[in-house]
Amino acid sequence: MNNTQLIVFDWDGTLMDSEGEILTCMRAAIRDLDLAPRSDEQLKNIIGLGLQEALRTLYPQGSPEELIQLTARYRHHFLESEREPSQLFAGAREMIEELHRAGHFLAVATGKGRQGLNKVLQQTGLDEYFHTTRCADECHSKPHPQMLHEIMDYLGVETDAVLMIGDTEYDLQMASNAGVKSLAVSYGVHERQRLLDCKPLDCLDSIGDVHNWLKERSNLAA
Repeated sequence: MNNTQLIVFDWDGTLMDSEGEILTCMRAAIRDLDLAPRSDEQLKNIIGLGLQEALRTLYPQGSPEELIQLTARYRHHFLESEREPSQLFAGAREMIEELHRAGHFLAVATGKGRQGLNKVLQQTGLDEYFHTTRCADECHSKPHPQMLHEIMDYLGVETDAVLMIGDTEYDLQMASNAGVKSLAVSYGVHERQRLLDCKPLDCLDSIGDVHNWLKERSNLAA
């Protein structure tokens, strides 16, 4: 870990506690179109995928027109509805600020669309700390490695100097597909064993644990 130059974070379920907001917006979009409801477990399972891939997973028999409408309704509820915004996990801001001060390249690779990510980056004030970001409406969805490949190419970093941190098997599979190391967090949407099956370096239970793990292994300045 001492040679790690670039740390790439997933967003939802890794830095931000957004599960409830995503499920609320998805349920509202499904109701708008009078589609068959999906269980909480089904909805949680698609968090981390790009929106198109997520909706095709939820409604594999859906027509292209229905999926276009569902996409539009979800984005409406996420971007325009009046509700309390999701919050960063406790300690996430301090960890990102400290990693930035220590000189690491920082990036985000997310299943969010660009509008959604820009919104939450601005709301949280974390946009200034990330050197680059990639979203699922700009690249192939996870677990395809395109997001990581583009981030590494943009920053000029080799695979052995990259660490991907995420809360879903899609994050960890993307890292494996890109040939980079991964670190799992168990406080997001996928259960621990599902993450461990992807063979990350470790699986941690809180932002504080992630911060301490990085300090111990990345020559992170205090």
